[in-house]
Amino acid sequence: MRRRGFTIIEVVMAMALVGLVLVALNTFIFSMSELWGRNTDVRLFDQHVRAVTRFLQREMVRATLPPAAAVNSTPVGVQQVTPADGTQVNLVTFMELSGSRILTWPGTPLPEVFCSLQVKRDKGLYMLWHSDLENHFTDDPPRETLVSPFVTALSYDYFDTDFNKWTTETAIRNDTSGNPLPPQRLRVTFTYNKLTRDAIVVIPATIQGLPNPW
Repeated sequence: MRRRGFTIIEVVMAMALVGLVLVALNTFIFSMSELWGRNTDVRLFDQHVRAVTRFLQREMVRATLPPAAAVNSTPVGVQQVTPADGTQVNLVTFMELSGSRILTWPGTPLPEVFCSLQVKRDKGLYMLWHSDLENHFTDDPPRETLVSPFVTALSYDYFDTDFNKWTTETAIRNDTSGNPLPPQRLRVTFTYNKLTRDAIVVIPATIQGLPNPW
């Protein structure tokens, strides 16, 4: 029995259908690419916010673990720091026993690095750091490393046990004796163009039940 082939009309119709499918598929792909590209800045900004927040949280947790911290101590507290501009300021400070991956030493890296967080206007969030093993620890200002150029503010959350609520302060609060009071949380504000994000970094206490190294 002789097999019947395709007619010209059937071939043309098949090619037309394939062409319509390809056009529809290309239109869908290009429209999705346009939508995806349109939100690139938002996605990258949100990724940056999450990365910086995780970094700060991880570094503070490290400061509360032995052998960096002793039980019942305050590994993340507030200290008076004198940056390069000579202005003394109270900053949230913690110790990196073995340093941090973002710190670039001019010479051999040293342990027991004290790190403080400071926001500089129109510049971003900086980590001020130096080791107490350096010869001029008390005389020289700490080094400065940029953590994020998009951080525009650093606020401090305190939990009021009397009213069972959180209070956000733009400056570090003092206790009744006039001493700086460490907050329970840091509120980091990121800004990029018209985008603003607030991230919370919980200040951990020394984990109980671990061996005291001292």
